[in-house]
Amino acid sequence: MAPADAPDRRDARAMPTIRERRTDLLVAAGTAVIALGLLLGLPPLDALDSDTAGAAGTGPAFPAVGGRAWTLLAVTLLVQSALLLGARRAPRPVLLAVGALPILLALVSTSTAFGLTALPVVVAVVLAALRVPLPRLWPTVAGSAVLVAVGTGTTWAVTSGAMRSGVLVGLGASVGQGVLQAVGAVGLPLVVTLIVRSRRELRAARRAESDARTAAADARSAEAAALAREQDARVEAAVSRERAAMARELHDIAAHHLSGIALMSAVVDRQIDTDPDSAHEGVRQVREQSTAVLEDLRRLVGLLRDDAPAETAVETVAGIVDLVEHARNRTAVALTVQPGDHPLADGIGPLTQLVAYRTVQEALANVALHAAGAPCTVTVDDRDPDHLTVRVENGAPAAPSVGSSPAGGNGLRGMRERAELVGARLQVGPSADGGWTVQLEAAREARPDADTSARAPEVAG
Repeated sequence: MAPADAPDRRDARAMPTIRERRTDLLVAAGTAVIALGLLLGLPPLDALDSDTAGAAGTGPAFPAVGGRAWTLLAVTLLVQSALLLGARRAPRPVLLAVGALPILLALVSTSTAFGLTALPVVVAVVLAALRVPLPRLWPTVAGSAVLVAVGTGTTWAVTSGAMRSGVLVGLGASVGQGVLQAVGAVGLPLVVTLIVRSRRELRAARRAESDARTAAADARSAEAAALAREQDARVEAAVSRERAAMARELHDIAAHHLSGIALMSAVVDRQIDTDPDSAHEGVRQVREQSTAVLEDLRRLVGLLRDDAPAETAVETVAGIVDLVEHARNRTAVALTVQPGDHPLADGIGPLTQLVAYRTVQEALANVALHAAGAPCTVTVDDRDPDHLTVRVENGAPAAPSVGSSPAGGNGLRGMRERAELVGARLQVGPSADGGWTVQLEAAREARPDADTSARAPEVAG
């Protein structure tokens, strides 16, 4: 079955709504009112015409109101109009039935008003053409045209007396009259309806195309907005990462150097009267720490500015030795290096070595702030072939904390963020003797074995 048949089957089988039923009733009632109105109004108008009313041998042009011929014609028109109620669900059978009823009328009665039966046929053709595709409708239309032509030709041959001039002449005239009536009642309404239907479908197609274009434009706009939001989110994430990195760097600089400056300033304040030489040494150390702070800040600002050259210094695990040496100016720190059978920090990437350096730096700054006077040990264990361990341990504080912030927490958070950045393992917590332990384990990078083929086992065969 052709795909175009689907709308017809759906319309024919679907249950009509209340609005559709009301429309069908109005169409049937309107057809009946117009047909009966013409049937009632034409006889009086015909009686007023003096040329046709008394023509010899022809009798009245239209049946008298209430007579047998008039009643049969009126009943036929009513039945035809009633059949139009089913045109929505069964348009083709209704069209054939409406076209066949005039033939039954012609068999039992003839009337010069027989042409009024073409009005319901016109309405049935219009309704069928609106609901059924033409490839499926044309056999029904052809059958209906034949029925109209037969009924009209039969009635016209009887009422006009065409057979008196000869059978062939009368038959030809009757067929011509029937074909003319079929063209007017079936052909012309079909053509007009198809034109109207095609224009309606064209408008619907244009409307659908316009809606599709609008939907596509809306989709493109939504996609562009989504891409813009995604780009904004990426920018915000990048800015957040950069801000976190700058915050860590600033905290490392401030916590390491400024905490030492604060401690040494407190010591100088106590020694300035009792031990001037030691106080002078402390002032020199404060100056060195202040210079180091300025250099670190200048380097950080150079990294942030586009128009200034940046001087970068990459800290390594080996730099922990100098870091511990400077920290001894503030507190007692012992350094233990446990080397392996390879160079120190071999296989540890530069970023991971910077994280290890910053972790020790932050831990020593915390010892100076929160565990003043407590013994401290920095251990660099490089014996394991898989990872490097850096540990900072201090005992219980022997004096109150100096220069601690009520907020706190940024140093430990920075340690965790740096460790997560390189995939290292960080352990921070109190020890059994009341002190504190910070331990970082960093895995070594996998390196290809230069002599793998020499040590690979041979494969038989």
